[in-house]
Parts: sequence; C-alpha cells; structure tokens
Amino acid sequence: MITHPSYTVEPWRVREAALHLDLLPQSESVFALSNGHIGWRGNLDEGEPHGLPGSYLSGVFERHPLPYAEAGYGYPEVGETVVNVTNGKLIRLLVDDEPFDLRYGRVDRHERVLDLRTGLLHRTCEWTSPAGRTVRVRSTRMVSFTQRAIACVAYEVEAVDRRVRVVIQSELVANEQMPRIAGDPRVAAVMDAPLQPEEDFARDARLRLVHRTQGTGLRVAVAADHAVLGPASTATSSESAGDTARFTATGVLEPGEALRLEKLVAYGWSGERSLPAVRDQVEAALAAARTTSWDGLLKEQRAYLDEFWGGADVEIEGDPEIQQAVRFGLFHVLQAGARSEERAIPAKGLTGSGYDGHCFWDTETFVLPVLTSAAPDAVASALRWRQKTLPAARERAAQLGLRGAAFPWRTIDGLECSGYWPAGTAAFHVNADIADAVVRYLVVCGDDRFERETAVELLVETARLWRSLGHHDRAGRFHLDGVTGPDEYSAVADDNMYTNLMAQANLRAAADLAERHPEEAAALGVDEEETAGWRDAAEAMHLPYDDALGVHEQSAGFTGHQPWDFAATPPEQYPLLLNYPYFDLYRKQVVKQADLVLAMFLCGEAFTDEQKARNFAYYEALTVRDSSLSACAQAIMAAEIGHLRLAHDYLGEAALMDLQDLEHNTRDGLHIASLAGTWLVLVAGFGGMRHSADGWVDFAPQLPESITRLRFTVRVHGRALRVELTDSVARYSLADDGEALRIRHYGEPLTVTGGTPQQRRVPRRPERPEPRQPAGREPAARRVPKNP
Repeated sequence: MITHPSYTVEPWRVREAALHLDLLPQSESVFALSNGHIGWRGNLDEGEPHGLPGSYLSGVFERHPLPYAEAGYGYPEVGETVVNVTNGKLIRLLVDDEPFDLRYGRVDRHERVLDLRTGLLHRTCEWTSPAGRTVRVRSTRMVSFTQRAIACVAYEVEAVDRRVRVVIQSELVANEQMPRIAGDPRVAAVMDAPLQPEEDFARDARLRLVHRTQGTGLRVAVAADHAVLGPASTATSSESAGDTARFTATGVLEPGEALRLEKLVAYGWSGERSLPAVRDQVEAALAAARTTSWDGLLKEQRAYLDEFWGGADVEIEGDPEIQQAVRFGLFHVLQAGARSEERAIPAKGLTGSGYDGHCFWDTETFVLPVLTSAAPDAVASALRWRQKTLPAARERAAQLGLRGAAFPWRTIDGLECSGYWPAGTAAFHVNADIADAVVRYLVVCGDDRFERETAVELLVETARLWRSLGHHDRAGRFHLDGVTGPDEYSAVADDNMYTNLMAQANLRAAADLAERHPEEAAALGVDEEETAGWRDAAEAMHLPYDDALGVHEQSAGFTGHQPWDFAATPPEQYPLLLNYPYFDLYRKQVVKQADLVLAMFLCGEAFTDEQKARNFAYYEALTVRDSSLSACAQAIMAAEIGHLRLAHDYLGEAALMDLQDLEHNTRDGLHIASLAGTWLVLVAGFGGMRHSADGWVDFAPQLPESITRLRFTVRVHGRALRVELTDSVARYSLADDGEALRIRHYGEPLTVTGGTPQQRRVPRRPERPEPRQPAGREPAARRVPKNP
C-alpha cells in the first residue's frame, strides 16, 4: 500500500492522499484504532462502502462446534470466534436528501491521516453530489488510552458553494451484514447475527443498546452521547428499535457554515453481571467522558502518547520507510496490548477478524518482548491472563495424559481451538514461549510481587508438562518426541531443536524460582525431588546434530529427508500449505518459517559463533517464509552473523508486511507480531541486545551500510537505557539520574550512569559468504528512498 502514489512516507504519520475503493479492505486495517479493550476498524464514517466492518471488544467471542469427518480422542470440540460487536462509529450524512456515498457524485478531495503522536485518525473530504451540491466533511476519530471504555468521533459538514440542507444520522448498529469470504483457511469464520437484543434506548442525545451473545452468553452494552454545534435552527431527534439506535441532527447551512457533531461512545461487557449492572457500567463511563469533554480526552491522549514515545521511540537515519514503519508498528503493538487488562492479545490485535481473533504463541515470543521495554504493565497483564486460563490448560494436559498445563495453540478464552492437532496440540512449545516471556519480564522489570503470585505458578506448571512429556533413553539422554516446533511444515517430529532448548530453559528457570520461593512452590505441591527431576531433564536434554554436515538438525533426522524441489515450484504455488498436501511437506526438507534460526536467537548461548553461521546458511536455503513470523528472526540472526545487507532486506519485509500488504491478507487485520518484529530487528539485530543467562544485558551493535544512525531506549533492570549507534561508535547513557547500570559491550563490562555517556568503538565483523535462499524466495532488496 505504501508504494501506492496515494500513500506518502512521513516520519510520524500514515497519510492516504486519495481514496481508492479497491484498497479499502487494507486501509481499514492500517487505520484501525484500538486500546487493547476496544477496537474500531478504519471504516469510512458513513459505513459504506467498506471491505470488512469491524468493532471488537477484547474477550467478546462466540463458540461454535468444530466438525470432523473422523473424530478422535482429544480433538477439540468447540471453536471460538471474535464477534463483530455493536458499531458505534457509524455516522451517515444526507445532503439535500442525497446520501453521502463516495461511489456516486464526484470526490474532489479525500485524505485520511493517522497521526502516531496523537493517536488520532483525521479525515477530510470534499464531495459534490449528483445534484451538484458540494460539501466539505471533516472527522476525527479516537479510541482512548486513558479511559479504556471510551471511543469518540467528531464529525463536521460544511456547505461550500451554496445553501444546503444536511441531515447527520449518528447510529449504534448491531448485527451488521458481513461479507462472505472463502478460499483462505486463515480468514475468520463468518457468523450471522451473533447478538441477541435485550434492550434499546433513545432519549434526547443519548442512545443505548444492550445485547447478549447467543452461545457464550456475554452481555454487551454500548451507549452514546452527542453534542451538536451549528446554526440555531438545527433540530434533533432520537429513536431506537432492537439492533439500531439513532440520533439525528438536521440543519440548513449557508456557504461557509458548518454543522458539527461530537459523539462519545462507551462500551462494556460481562459474562456475569446483570443487565442493569452492565447498563450502569457504560452510563458511568459515558458520564466520566462527558465530564472530561472532547478536548480533554484529546489532551489526555496526547499526554499518554508523549510519555510512551519518550521511552519507546526508535530513530533511524538513512531509511525513511523503515522510520515510518517502526513507529507505525510500535503504535499498533501498543494499541494491541495497552488496555487488554488480563485478556488475550490476538495475533491481529483488534484490527480485524483474521485467525478468528485468536491469540497464538506470537504474543509471548514477538509482541511481549517489545511491550516489556515499552509498556511493561501490559506484559504483566497478558501473563496474568495466561495464569487465569491455567484451569483449562491443566484439564487439557490431563486429557492428553500429561502433568502440569498444556496451553492452547490458538484460543480466545483458554480452550484449545485448533482442529488440526499436528499443528495445534503437538505444538507444545507454546508452554516454553510463555515461560520465556515470564523470565524476560522478571529480568527486565524486577517485579517481586508478580514473581511470587504469577511467575512461580506458570513456570511450575509448564515445567511439569515437559517432565511428563519427555523420557530418558538407555544412554540417559532426555527426549521430547512427537512435537511440532515453530516450523509447521515439519510436524510431529522427534527432538525439535527449538522446543528442546526452550523447554530446557523452562525447566531450569522453574527449578530456580521454586527454590527461591519455597512456600509458594510447596503450595503447588513442589518438593526437592521434583525440582531435581527438572534439573536432571534439562542437563540431559538431547540436541540433535548432524556430524557429517556440521549443522544442528531442526529435529532428529531432518537433514536426512529428501530436499524440496524449489526450482520446480512456481511462484504462484506459494504459500505451499495452500497448494500442496501436508503429507508432502512433512517428509521433505522445506521450512515454513524460522525454527532453528529462531532458537539461535532466543537460546544463543547454546551455540558457538561458527555453529550459528553454518546453521544459518543451511536453513536459509530451505526457508520459504510462508509465515509473517519468519523475516524478523532471519534478520536478527543475519545481523548477528554479519550478513548486514541481508538483515536490512529482511527488516524491510517485516516492517512493511502490512503497509505494503506483502502477504495479500492485510484486509483481515494487521500482523502484530511482524510489526513487533521491526523493533526486534533494530534493537536485538542491529543493536545486538541479548539477555544472558548470567544476568547481564549484552550489546553487540552493527549497522548496515545504508542506516547511518540508530537511536533507541530500552528498559534494563528497571532503568531506561539510551543507546545511540553509528557504523563505528556506540554510546550508552541513562535517561535519568539514579543507580548506575552494568551492561556489556562486545563482552566488555561497562558502568553507565546518568552523567557522561559511555562510548565504545564498534568493531567490524568478518565477512562471510552470502547464503542463498530457495529459488524465487529471496527477500526484496532494500532500495532506500531519499528523504522527502
């Protein structure tokens, strides 16, 4: 999309300079607003035309049966799908009885701007009706970070060249008609009329609808209040019935006159509270927002984002597209998690219904590392949600004949919703991904209460699964057989390297934490014998290695499989999962997404530098990147090994995944993990940041030639560390005075204080032969545009 002439490259804005109806589905995702609790897709104010209507509440979903041609023991029986809740952003306009519809008449100007500093979506449109009446429409939309139940719209229509009568209809609409989409299994299931009406209300400028989901019984209330500014003769009315509530303002405008409507919308839901209680909940939220006022809400939003950007911004010199993209990515990662408050962070955030609104391991492995540095409260909240779902995870483990907890591959409310068990049930690595996120949060933030109340239980129950899932062979080695790692093209394999290494770290961390908090561990039934068993399994963990090739195996026997015939695979046959049977993929050397390469990033101390280089070259030639999760991991390891041009190319793919709609499914929602991966590449890749097992935070920076300067701030042991890099120099300083911070630069210990920055030389790494990729799957070379 960003390469379209209507989209400009700006450091703090995403601007669409003209309307193109064929891009509406993608732009609705790009311009989506959310706070982690409420999500509004970037639909046009008038609702039509549209690609996919979308208003979402975190945790509001419907259940439906998962049908099987041949059922089997342990197959999940129900699926969960995010519900398109009541649309509160809808504002229709009539100009002299002519509907304001951009498919008719003449659009003289249309511009939308997402301002990343203020969190506002602005729109300006000049339109001439088929009858020749010209109006100028301006709107501003916001979903509040400070008042999580509130979203709002200001909508203004101005007469341009002659006297016109205008009618503005502000609506709440439930059970909108949804488009039918087929052909891609990644697209969300479509449900008809999931909301049952319980109450409708309209009086003066106040509207309210209350509905309940049919299957899950979740009660959803939405209320709206309005302020009208315009000619004294402006008339208003309101009405409601079932699925619709409407407030109408009618006025006659002379040229240059305007009619302005400010709409405050409050959302609330509950699976337990009564109708009066949920009704009162949204009315109270609306009262608070009305007291704050429209201008006050905008000031709160700007102050919130000023604080966020003060500690999270990444500055790049030399690649304007990446500068825009990393801020776009950080903004949407914040939107996905800021106010989720012990609810799941879906793979698409609240920007679309792709993947049915499910949360995957993407959250812990790609999104939470960014939030740990930028918004740590959101991380603690996301991990407490995992803790809340432990009863379902324990039940699932017991069903599978295992101890501890088996967290779901995909879910909204904690139940396993993957109907394809090789890619779902067998992907036990999600347990270790959660544990990894817990450990990272503790290292970075040092939250003692979280450690006692949440971390101990999560690490204990995840460790118990590994000990019961694995076994010792006759030589004493510990194996995890029949599992699926991150690479879904190699399912149900023995000793997946990523899973084994992550489980090993999980077991060790659980034993350490149980010994540090004996009372909490004892309350969970942990004793010395159990922790000794965890340490024994970790020490004996088998890590498959091919001595003949000199590389680690992605899983036992993988390097002995028949290679995939990449030369005979035409470009239109990608992604392979949509064009080839899984049986063929599972028995060949072809990798969907970074697996062992990701393990080298997250568990880097298990590999020597030479092993990393050989492993990377081997698996680079097999990885087709049929997943948006791959490019950022490949970029990070390419940077560490010294393939800086290649790392920059992969950075472009991760960063522009949605802005350029690289996988042709941005219409379903943004790829939040790939957006988070942009930050990971810049900080962990070019910044070389690693959290070491011995408690140190290490930096080994290296910039590609076209990026001349990189600045970022990260949290390290609760302190805000500023890092500034050029191709030859690294500077480290603290954002404020306080206790000194110890870090390492290329292994050299440094003490950083709030005074003079510590400055060190950046050594150049030895050049290595460039690795090759599968035919036709090379990343696009970065052609860095000049600054506008």
